[in-house]
Amino acid sequence: MIIVFKQNATVEEKTKLKNQLESKGFQIHASDGVNASLFGVVGDTSALDINLLRVVEGVEKVMRVQEPFKRANRMFHPEDSIIDVAGRKFGGKKLQVIAGPCSVETQEQVTEIAKDVKAAGATLMRGGAFKPRTSPYSFQGLKEKGLDFLKNARAATGLPIVTEIMSPYMVERFVEDVDLIQVGARNMQNFDLLKELGKTNKPILLKRGLAATIEEWLMAAEYIMSEGNENVILCERGIRTFETYTRNTLDVSAIPAVKRLSHLPVVVDPSHAAGMWWMVEPLAKAAVAVGADGLLIEVHNDPEAAWCDGAQSLKPDRFAKLMGDLRGIANIVGREL
Repeated sequence: MIIVFKQNATVEEKTKLKNQLESKGFQIHASDGVNASLFGVVGDTSALDINLLRVVEGVEKVMRVQEPFKRANRMFHPEDSIIDVAGRKFGGKKLQVIAGPCSVETQEQVTEIAKDVKAAGATLMRGGAFKPRTSPYSFQGLKEKGLDFLKNARAATGLPIVTEIMSPYMVERFVEDVDLIQVGARNMQNFDLLKELGKTNKPILLKRGLAATIEEWLMAAEYIMSEGNENVILCERGIRTFETYTRNTLDVSAIPAVKRLSHLPVVVDPSHAAGMWWMVEPLAKAAVAVGADGLLIEVHNDPEAAWCDGAQSLKPDRFAKLMGDLRGIANIVGREL
């Protein structure tokens, strides 16, 4: 349920109503924007009499929310959320670009790539230390050693680091060491993990599941937010369709759809969507054109020898050229890169 207040509603009127609703067991999500001040009421609101609420002092109107996601709902938070990741703001006018190798391999490799992508304009660095793979025989990542390599690369370049978490048992270590914690597509509905991350205040990059609907994706964000952590950034990385030419199918339409439904920032990962490096560039451009708040791009200095996913990785010089092209598109759509 959404309760919208009149522009002249007093703090006392809002506080009184908040206390009344909380005494009945409801959770209140307050949002004070430029154009509106409102309460998002979370809980079983079927027993609340809308007509009685409408005549409460200071109340402009009352609406029931049909969607199952509440805190992630734009009705609860009409203005776009701005998520701060070590000084890099997702959801504002400036686009954020996360770049780096699919997998952390050596200290030299990850630090060299970090320097290259920073020089090209990337604002954060990615690298997989824990690798969820379809086959149990594939390389699974360097794990804790890989985290240490990422931390050293951050120290050398100043770039905040982004890496994927696999287990709720690793939350404490990730909160301490990682700037933006990534939840991968395979873990989008790992609800125990989502709830543990929700108990932190660390920014979370939540990837869309392999065949998840937009509503299921937003409900996964709701799991994190319902525990108190509202620092969620969504990531569209392609979904599984009948098409086999590409690794996945990038759902470009999901970006404007999510922005209509939710206030959360949306990042696009064209690398995992296509699975082929030569498709990353046009898909990245399309993502910026339709309103993405950032990109997640795989860059490797020697893709042919990469330990995993070399086929979808750009070389540093190609990435630098792409960044130049993206700046032009960003300017056309009123963004900055």
